[in-house]
Amino acid sequence: MELMLKAKTPVREIAAALGRHVSTIYRERSRGLVEVYGRDLKKEVRYLADTAQMRYQERQSEKGRPLKVGNDMAFIRYFENAVGKERLSPCAALALWEGEQHDTTVSYTTLYSYIHSGVFLNLTDENLPYNISKRKKKERSKVALKNIRGRSIEARPKEIRSRDSFGHWEMDTVYGGKGTSPACLLVLTERKTRLEEVYFMKNRTAAETVRILDDIEKRVGFEAFRARYHSITTDNGVEFLNFNAVQKSCTVPDAVRTVQYFCHPFCSGERGSNENQNKLIRRWIPKGSDISEYKDDIPRIQNWINNLPRKLFGWRSSNDIAKELGLA
Repeated sequence: MELMLKAKTPVREIAAALGRHVSTIYRERSRGLVEVYGRDLKKEVRYLADTAQMRYQERQSEKGRPLKVGNDMAFIRYFENAVGKERLSPCAALALWEGEQHDTTVSYTTLYSYIHSGVFLNLTDENLPYNISKRKKKERSKVALKNIRGRSIEARPKEIRSRDSFGHWEMDTVYGGKGTSPACLLVLTERKTRLEEVYFMKNRTAAETVRILDDIEKRVGFEAFRARYHSITTDNGVEFLNFNAVQKSCTVPDAVRTVQYFCHPFCSGERGSNENQNKLIRRWIPKGSDISEYKDDIPRIQNWINNLPRKLFGWRSSNDIAKELGLA
């Protein structure tokens, strides 16, 4: 086409020779027109095929659907704050956003796409709660592989597994890194509502675990304790092995306040709710941190978890479910 135009071939003849419509030839010619200097150093307008192709590719690269957020800065600021500062997952943040009246709405996949592609200036993949770029070898806790005296999870009634009733808990400890203080957290997760209770422990010992449970019973009373904590499922960590003291009341002689069940060794999935909520704690207390430095933050973290919107509950929180059950 460039040679034919240079030879001043009529456009209709060019269209017939190339098997294209006349309008197509006119558009292509327009796309490739540039000003050049001729042999006599005078400017002239000429069609260059390379220029036409370059402009075509540039325009193609600019095509695509416009961002749904457009210039909605309220949308941008909300998600940068909710995910970046409040540590919500993008899905939970979007559920709260959709619970109010807003002009801008996007799907979960679109929101994640915006984060991955850098649409948000102050929100990146690093802010995502489960953005794990490199998995580290998980350290195994010290467990009693032959804990034959405790009650096995195999003896746990089927109705506990069904999560139909309130009062069955999973218990674990969250501890800091090597070289830090021996302080850790005792974490209890209720299976039906996923209510979370977090307590500061001076060290990771059986005596300290029992002390905290005793403190709870002394504070609420024996009957209230037994009504709230029907059973507690734990792993075989050394801090849970004094099952007699865990189960025995500290205020009523010879009375049993709860029933403790032990998971199989290295089967964290048998306390799945507990393990998942430990990840929520890690959004605020990174692995390797000194737990003692976060002692004053424990009530705030517990409250944040219990008020977190959950897909499991139709984006209601554990506190919302507890209120519906008349527990709050």
